[in-house]
Amino acid sequence: MRTALVIGTGLIGTSAALALSQRGVTVHLADPDPEQARTAAALGAGTDEAPDGPVDLVIVAAPPAHVADVLTDAMRRGAGRGYLDVASVKGGPRRELEERGLDLTAYIGSHPMSGREKSGPLAATGDLFEGRPWVLTPTRDTDTEVLNLALELVSHCRAVPVVMDADAHDRAVALVSHMPHLVSSLVAARLEHAEETAVRLCGQGIRDVTRIAASDPRMWIDILSANPAPVADLLTDVAADLEETVRALRALQSSDEHKRREGAGGIEDVLRRGNAGQVRVPGKHGSAPRAYEVVAVLIDDQPGQLARIFADAGMAGVNIEDVRIEHATGQQAGLVQLMVEPKAAPVLSAALRERGWALRQ
Repeated sequence: MRTALVIGTGLIGTSAALALSQRGVTVHLADPDPEQARTAAALGAGTDEAPDGPVDLVIVAAPPAHVADVLTDAMRRGAGRGYLDVASVKGGPRRELEERGLDLTAYIGSHPMSGREKSGPLAATGDLFEGRPWVLTPTRDTDTEVLNLALELVSHCRAVPVVMDADAHDRAVALVSHMPHLVSSLVAARLEHAEETAVRLCGQGIRDVTRIAASDPRMWIDILSANPAPVADLLTDVAADLEETVRALRALQSSDEHKRREGAGGIEDVLRRGNAGQVRVPGKHGSAPRAYEVVAVLIDDQPGQLARIFADAGMAGVNIEDVRIEHATGQQAGLVQLMVEPKAAPVLSAALRERGWALRQ
């Protein structure tokens, strides 16, 4: 791939353009908002000048509802040798293209499984996709050359290619992305009119659950409008579980010992099912989940604290597998949770204590 045209210079389009530009591909940028394309160009993602002729790959980074229109226009004017979109829903756009009678030998659907709560070109980064799955959904007619161009794009972005059927992809993302986003928003909505004294008690748990609720509602309306049925089916199952859980909690209030035991059993069941589901979430680098030990360190909110901890861990010969920070409300301090291999936890704890760090159980 020597040339590419990115149509849509938001977070995903600009991030892909940055990755391609950094690897020597000449990238042309286009957007319904010319100012946004100029911003992406100023960031080093490419040029906002139109290409002289067909490019090797046209990358459409438009909302799902507009993907078919943008692709149709690009394909009919012969903008490239190959065409690819990065929308988060795949079945609908493909069917729209088929209904319009377009030749789909030059087209492949795709979806990089990466993003941020922020949108727009200023949120873009060339390493946004590094190590992340990038789903490819070729049609029966997709030409091998176009598949190879898509694989080259994924490689330039340092992502991991995953080939799937388009409708299977849509059911999968409904489960792992679209439904969780709505559930996160439902939980966060409980905080909107909550007492300030209650909100001040927020800890890491509520921050983890509500983090993705900060995303742009307009973007998510586009996404959910393109994949409503699988998400609705999943939420129906969640609603049934919620009803059972509510009944179990009500039973715990009963004066009848038998009902209380049934209620406790119902709560235990949903918690255990949650445990069983959570352990299936892939771990580091997409591998099977690993059980890590947590070494919790109290730090002051001052520059250089994290760097010192990581340096001290390195001097002790311990690899930090993951890290989380829990901030103390109203205090200039926080708790850093360092996840390490179980056998490394005593070594790291001893080394950090020796260097003056305050550890917590």
